Amino acid sequence: MTAVPVPQKSTQSTTKSATPSATPSAKRNTGRNVAIVGVALSDCGRVDDATPYALHAQAARRALADAGLERTAVDGLASAGLGTLAPVEVAEYLGLRPTWVDSTSVGGAAWEVMAAHAADAIAAGHADVVLLVYGSTARADIKAGRRTGNLSFGARGPLQYEVPYGHTLIAKYAMAARRHMHEYGTTLEQLASVAVQARTNAAANPEAMFRTPITVDDVLSSAPIADPFTKLHCCIRSDGGAAVVLAAEEYVRDCRPTTPVWVLGTGEHTSHTTMSEWPDFTVSPAAVSGRLAFERAGVRPSEIDFAEIYDAFTYMTLVTLEDLGFCAKGEGGAFVEKGRLTLTGDLPVNTDGGGLSAQHPGMRGLFLLVEAVRQLRGEADTRQIRTRAGDLPRLAVASGTGGWFCSSGTVVLGRG
Repeated sequence: MTAVPVPQKSTQSTTKSATPSATPSAKRNTGRNVAIVGVALSDCGRVDDATPYALHAQAARRALADAGLERTAVDGLASAGLGTLAPVEVAEYLGLRPTWVDSTSVGGAAWEVMAAHAADAIAAGHADVVLLVYGSTARADIKAGRRTGNLSFGARGPLQYEVPYGHTLIAKYAMAARRHMHEYGTTLEQLASVAVQARTNAAANPEAMFRTPITVDDVLSSAPIADPFTKLHCCIRSDGGAAVVLAAEEYVRDCRPTTPVWVLGTGEHTSHTTMSEWPDFTVSPAAVSGRLAFERAGVRPSEIDFAEIYDAFTYMTLVTLEDLGFCAKGEGGAFVEKGRLTLTGDLPVNTDGGGLSAQHPGMRGLFLLVEAVRQLRGEADTRQIRTRAGDLPRLAVASGTGGWFCSSGTVVLGRG
């Protein structure tokens, strides 16, 4: 694999500080490199005794502790999916008064998009330390009757032309999958193998909600949901939260002494909201966001050691792999076969088990970044992947998807 130059960790003192040394804001240099210095999950899976705010706080505290930074170091906050004024309410609950905020809400891809925005802001000197944080009790709320399972995102605006006719969220993904099967001969067995391999990876993850192995036959024979998807083609519903801390390069020396993970390149793209405006059901917006991220990082898909991909449904994994350039369009079915996506496969994908088996509390994109950083640091415990040479992975890509392939955010990360 071609070596990719990334910033080197400072050789200065690793003293942990509540107020990291940095140039005053009025004199900040621009063009700074940006690292992810802290990641964490809250309690996940079945969490019946916590509010979404509490899960935000738990994940944030753990991520800051992982970074070795105090709360007072945070001057930027990105959050979406909770409250009427998402970043304002979350900031107040966490006791933060940020001078940079973002609440870009584009579904599950929001976190890769906001990570890109945060990296740009830090590089430009508009913030020094940015916290991305999310929490949801999606599962517990349904169990307790506080909400019901949503079939759509609403029926106003452009959606009024689809929702009254039973065009549910899952039906949109199912229809896209059927189109891929029609165009390229992709089979149900190939789609099912994505779920099987996700479960194989989850078996090595003690934080995964479902770890019992499954087979292709298990997937095909599970309860039908929306043709061609059965229950095991679909993501699980869980509770949980996640947090990621990004910081300017000069802050790395104030963080916990661990290998920094650098943001090398990012890309974002939106394609449609109305299905009639989607030119090709077999092409996701990752085709654009991925190309931009790889170009900006100066790397090729063939150099990537592993991928974390949003997988609300098996088809999402398959088509995103195509659109990121890991295989040609139409070859995704053959690509995902024969264990290629497992921890020991040619391209490990969703190494924690993904949304299909590990956890999926709603907007899962932030979990992709947490897992990618853990793997690059060598902190993934029993599910740690290694290259064929036995080394820790050096390059990763995290690609989130929002809506019904409406948006995509892709981030390329490198171990320093």
